[in-house]
Amino acid sequence: MADMRVNIAGVEFKNPVITASGTFGYGREYEHFFPLSKLGGISTKGTTAEKRNGNLAPRIAETPSGILNSVGLQNPGIDKFIKVELPNLKSKGTVIIANIAGFSVDEYVKICEKLDATNVDMIEINISCPNVKHGGAAFGTSCQSAAEVTKAVRAATKKPIIIKLSPNVTDITEIAKAVEAEGADAVSLINTLLGMRIDINSRRPILKNNVGGLSGAAVFPVALRMVWQTANAVKIPVIGMGGISTWEDGIEMMLAGASAIQVGAALFKNPFAAVEIIDGMNAYLDRKGIKSVNEIVKKVQPW
Repeated sequence: MADMRVNIAGVEFKNPVITASGTFGYGREYEHFFPLSKLGGISTKGTTAEKRNGNLAPRIAETPSGILNSVGLQNPGIDKFIKVELPNLKSKGTVIIANIAGFSVDEYVKICEKLDATNVDMIEINISCPNVKHGGAAFGTSCQSAAEVTKAVRAATKKPIIIKLSPNVTDITEIAKAVEAEGADAVSLINTLLGMRIDINSRRPILKNNVGGLSGAAVFPVALRMVWQTANAVKIPVIGMGGISTWEDGIEMMLAGASAIQVGAALFKNPFAAVEIIDGMNAYLDRKGIKSVNEIVKKVQPW
């Protein structure tokens, strides 16, 4: 069998497949289907400084080959995560990445300081949250604000930090380079694309929040393009996500330049998707006589 191990910022994963934040909760529901130790890693539900109940329903809407969500970061808050969820997760034999979200730089710093004192393996910083102190624009939509958050959290923790990038920008490579310059150990992309559906009978948006994040197979070509561009723009590792549904998608994403991948919306349709992708990628490597999964990273050959 091929060697499926990958290393991101000094953290070794037994394989490159990580479950994406917001689709796997804290793993409790999925461990009824398979041992969580099969996974390369788990990126937890986005956690904020205080408990959040999320947005009002309806907050999920299906779309062709995808799903819109405006769940609104429902979570128990960082203190409960550290006390209740993290000890359980750390007993599962896989890499644990704490995904966090904040609405001010100070909130990101506060959460990172608390996580720095724990045994979590890595921290993934969701910068798609609105900066409520400066007009509500998402931190991840400008180089300046993305760099500001990265610099602040870098000073607040010695843990490896992954900056999760928003695709709702003109040039994602400029954001990636800005966070790399301020000390990001890796970047993950893409977060959801902003989308909308309308009920033609009521003439109201289907989502109570009017708009939401689009994920699922429909976004895969966009995600693949952005991962390829970013991998050629920065020297730090890139973790690719966005519409990965099959092992073939996983291989494509790594060929484009991803050192690891995250699987999200596919889990709603098939709880075994991540495990099947691991097995499928391994079988592909064996058929091709490739000894290590790292050998395919960034090996696409553009025309």
